[in-house]
Amino acid sequence: MTISVAERAELRTAVSDLLGDKCTEDDVRRVMSTDDGFDRDLWSRLAEQGVLGMLIAEEHGGLGFGPLELEAVAEETGAAPLPAPFISSAVLTVALIQAAGAADDQQRLLPSLADGSAIGTVALTGASGSWTADGVDVHADADGTLSGTAHYVTWGQVADIVLVVAHTPEGIGVYEVTGDFERTAATVFDPTVRLSTFTFANTPGRRLGTAGWEAVQTALGYAVIASAGEQVGGSRRIFDMTVEYLKTRVQFGRQIGSFQALKHMAADLLIEVENATSAAQHAAAEKAADSQTSDGATALAGFACAEAYETIAMNAIQMHGGIGFTWEHPAHLFLRRARTGLQLFGGPRLHRKRYLTSKGA
Repeated sequence: MTISVAERAELRTAVSDLLGDKCTEDDVRRVMSTDDGFDRDLWSRLAEQGVLGMLIAEEHGGLGFGPLELEAVAEETGAAPLPAPFISSAVLTVALIQAAGAADDQQRLLPSLADGSAIGTVALTGASGSWTADGVDVHADADGTLSGTAHYVTWGQVADIVLVVAHTPEGIGVYEVTGDFERTAATVFDPTVRLSTFTFANTPGRRLGTAGWEAVQTALGYAVIASAGEQVGGSRRIFDMTVEYLKTRVQFGRQIGSFQALKHMAADLLIEVENATSAAQHAAAEKAADSQTSDGATALAGFACAEAYETIAMNAIQMHGGIGFTWEHPAHLFLRRARTGLQLFGGPRLHRKRYLTSKGA
């Protein structure tokens, strides 16, 4: 489904208004210390707005939107920064079901993801965290029985629908877990993004369709675009926060923003923000157009936006001076999210390799 630029802006504004009201810094700090790690009431509100079903076809209760809408909304969730399984459930899980699942799988699983009554996750990579086919550590027998361990499972403790990427004798397959297994919550640097380790020991599973790694790569592409959007939104928010501080903080009788060194730093960070924005939005546009250069654009966004976010967050803390180094300052929320983004869904090294491959290097 294609919507106009104006309609896309309206969607983005609606999400921004909701998060501005229900996902303030105080809300983020309160929610990230709870057992679930997210606000289920806000999750329901996002479902009512259609955010959780953006990528889901209308016949399954979604909006049928595409990468452009996804990236635009992700900029707002990243600016919050929203502590919730948005990318895990509404992006990665949904995209994988649509890429790998047969029609009956989609009809059975997607409606509950769209309305927020179920939360999904994908157990994909092993201890290496490579997010490649070689890095998968789970194996499936001919009857779908799963054995092995998956690490860095996003929001695994709260997931109702669990998909597992596993080796089969014929290659990679995608399975829905139908039996009990061990979930272990991981110790995380960023409490706004929960991670788990899943251990399968002769766990019953049901294969979704016949698709292999290609379907997984498609789903990861959507996750990377969403992550890039969040990184852009977080980058711009902490940059704006820093500029406002430079305008109001007075030292030696002058606004510190008048100091030449800080002016140069701010100018450099603005370039980082704009470059990251261009990369994320270009990746979404290429994906929406189903361009032959889409994979390269997604890979570019994968490393450019992640690295820009960390650079901006680190420098923003420096520019805030002593107060920026305290946990009570919101800058740390953004820095921790930025560093988490450097690891998930492939990381800059893998994305650079894929970008160079797309260019024939």
